Amino acid sequence: MEATVGIPRPEQFPSEETVGIPVPVQGFPQSEGVPPQETGGAIPSQGAPGGKKKRKVLVLAIVAVLLLAAAGGASAVPQVSNRLGLPWAPNAPKGSAPDPVDARLALHGPDASGPGPSASGVASALAGPAGAAALSQLSGSVIDPATGTALWDHSSNTPLTPASTTKILTVAAALLAMEPTKRFTTKIVQGAEPGVVVLVGGGDPTLTALPSGTDSPIYPGAAHVDDLVAQVKKAGGTVSKVQVDVSAYNGPVTAPGWEPGDAPSLYGAPLVPVMADGGRGNPRADETMRSANPATAITQLVAQKLGANPGGVGKAPAGAKVLGEVQSAPLPDLAYALLQISDNVLADALGRQVAVATGGDPSFAGASAAVKKVLADHGFDVNGLDLFDTSGLSNQNKVPARLLAQVLAAAAGPDGKNPATPKLRPLLAGLPVAGGPTGTLSGRYHTPQSQGGKGWVRAKTGTLTGVNTLAGYVLDSDNRVLAFAFMSNGSDRNTGQAALDVLATALRGCGCR
Repeated sequence: MEATVGIPRPEQFPSEETVGIPVPVQGFPQSEGVPPQETGGAIPSQGAPGGKKKRKVLVLAIVAVLLLAAAGGASAVPQVSNRLGLPWAPNAPKGSAPDPVDARLALHGPDASGPGPSASGVASALAGPAGAAALSQLSGSVIDPATGTALWDHSSNTPLTPASTTKILTVAAALLAMEPTKRFTTKIVQGAEPGVVVLVGGGDPTLTALPSGTDSPIYPGAAHVDDLVAQVKKAGGTVSKVQVDVSAYNGPVTAPGWEPGDAPSLYGAPLVPVMADGGRGNPRADETMRSANPATAITQLVAQKLGANPGGVGKAPAGAKVLGEVQSAPLPDLAYALLQISDNVLADALGRQVAVATGGDPSFAGASAAVKKVLADHGFDVNGLDLFDTSGLSNQNKVPARLLAQVLAAAAGPDGKNPATPKLRPLLAGLPVAGGPTGTLSGRYHTPQSQGGKGWVRAKTGTLTGVNTLAGYVLDSDNRVLAFAFMSNGSDRNTGQAALDVLATALRGCGCR
């Protein structure tokens, strides 16, 4: 918040009380050696008649001089002079006001109508970076969203392990299958027995344990456990036991292809339909240990706040009275948070919501099938796509680079060309910025070979053991948007990521005509 700067006041005359000087009677100094008057009344007239009149004139003259001095001092202060519009004010106009001129916007959108890059130009620009030994097995695709033309293809039909670039497909399917106003609900309802309430999970892992009024730094706009509990207390009645209903999801809580240490870990948790802060032990830190039993943990928290005991897993009675209900942030906000920090729990929860929205089974298998179906229904080529989760944590997932680039090109395309584009726009907003202060690209694009892409490349990262991927878009030097997907399997993490960054930076510097 900016400080408010006040106008300096002219220095005031000190009062006699603070200085300690005896007050001369009627404003006249006493003659040396003459005792002060003890009556407190007027000084007797001395000298020739008319002395009173002369003294009155003298008093008025002194007052006038003091007022003029005060006014002059105040007007000399720059802020006062400016406010009064005095001729010597620092901000006084130095000449006549200029004639009005027509304003012209200096900023404009990307070029979507010019000739754009050529395939041969892009191939020439990427030939060197794409041949880096650090990339090992590489596949890739570059598409001009304005025309839909594939400008560069490097084994893009070969399915490779995508890691977290899988989240691009999950977010795209969610945005296509649900309205942007969609929110996910967590409830507490009356149980089957007196004193028993049931916490009903609706698939929102962003519900936060932070105090009401404190926004989550990980999931902005998240609902609060405190608000849910406050509603239950307001509803009245004694609560002695809190059960939890996790029936919104089916199947195992971990996916095929997850390593034994993936859940719980610093980046993953068993997937259940109700938890606080994505299962994190510390709601203020992203990479913090998650709970092995996140549904149990939030049930214990709610019970403690209600002065009750946790009652284990239970089933909410059909048509049960709702005692409290809170909702997540809307879908585009969830997509943004998910992509920025590459949140695995939220991505797999969002995949379950795609399954629910399309009538599929709310399990890992059902969510994977639902994402694939939604993309196919909207015209994307899903040949070669094989998913076992919707976060990319599974090392069994296979995705062609072609599909990632096609989805990104549709999101970045011009208005009116593809009916899916308006719904996919939030996907672009969530992609991390190269070298930005936040997001998964914050620590990258700082080398001499890649710093040219800093601030220009926006992309989703993907990292597993031996897997490095990068998919997003960049504005090239001719103001043309290019969508890209680069996938490297069998590469080292540090050198592989650096080589991918150089590839994307080459596109930024590409006029390529």
